[in-house]
Amino acid sequence: MNRCRWMLTSLLFISAWLAASAGALAAGPKPWQMNFQEAATPVMEDIISFHNLLLVIEILIVLFVLGLMLVIIIKFNSKANPVPSKTTHNTLLEVVWTVVPIAILMVIAVPSMKLLFFMDKAKNPEMTLKITGHQWFWTYQYPDNGDFEFDSNIVDEEDLPKGGKRLLEVDERVVLPVNTEIRLLMTSDDVIHNWAVPSFGVKMDTVPGRTNESWIKVTKTGTFYGQCSELCGVNHGFMPIRVDVVTKAEFAKWAAAAKVKYAGIQTPPKTAASATAKAIKVAQAAARMPGAHVLKR
Repeated sequence: MNRCRWMLTSLLFISAWLAASAGALAAGPKPWQMNFQEAATPVMEDIISFHNLLLVIEILIVLFVLGLMLVIIIKFNSKANPVPSKTTHNTLLEVVWTVVPIAILMVIAVPSMKLLFFMDKAKNPEMTLKITGHQWFWTYQYPDNGDFEFDSNIVDEEDLPKGGKRLLEVDERVVLPVNTEIRLLMTSDDVIHNWAVPSFGVKMDTVPGRTNESWIKVTKTGTFYGQCSELCGVNHGFMPIRVDVVTKAEFAKWAAAAKVKYAGIQTPPKTAASATAKAIKVAQAAARMPGAHVLKR
C-alpha cells in the first residue's frame, strides 16, 4: 500500500512539474527538451494554455482509473471477497458514466474550437509575408514592403559561423517587426511542404496550386527557428527556417536595404523628398495670397 502511495505521489509531482514548466524554455531547440519552446505569439500562448488544460484533465482521468483498478485489486480479490457480486446493471451508474464523458468532451471542445478560429486568419493585418516552398529551400516575398523576394537555403555544416546551429542556419533570414500583425500566405512550387515555427504556434502545409493563410504577431524580439515538417523528398531534413524579429525602426531600415539588395528599388534621397515637399508648400502658400491667379489650360 505504501508503495502505491509513493507511486501516486511521484506521478502527481512529475505532472505538476511538467505543467508548471510549460513555455519556460528558450526560443530554440535544447538538448533533452521535453516541453514546448517559449511562446512568442498570442496563438502559441493559447496553445500552451490549452495543452495545460488537457494535461490536467488527462492526469485526473488516469488517477481515477488507477484508483478504480487498485480498489478492484484490493477489495474484490478472491481472498477479500470469496462470494462475488451478481449485479447485472445499475441505472444510476450507467447514466453517470455516459454524462460525465460527454461533459469532459464539451470542456475540451469549447476552448479547442475557439483556438481554431483564433488561429485561422488575421483580423487587421499590417503587412503580408508570402512563403513558397521548393525542393529544398524557401522563397520569401514582402508584397507590402517593396514587393521584393529572396531564396533561403540551408548553410552547410562546414560553413557554419561560430555558435551557429547545425541544420538550422540559413544564408538569408526572414526579418519581421515586433508587435505587428502579419498575414502569412503559403504555397508551394512543386510538392507539399510545411512551414513550421514552434515558438509562433504556426505549422501549415504549403500546397501546390493553393494558397493557405495564417497569421502571427510576435511579441518579443529575438531569433526563432523552425523546419519543414512535411516529408517532401530526399532533402526534407535540410529545409530550416530562421526568423529574426526586430524593432519596427530596425525593420524599416532592413526593408529599405532589402529593396536595393533583392529588387534594385532605390529609395529617393531624403534631401530630394524634403525639397519637393518644401516646393509644394511654397506653391500652395502662393496660391492663397491675395491677387494670386491659378493658370488654367
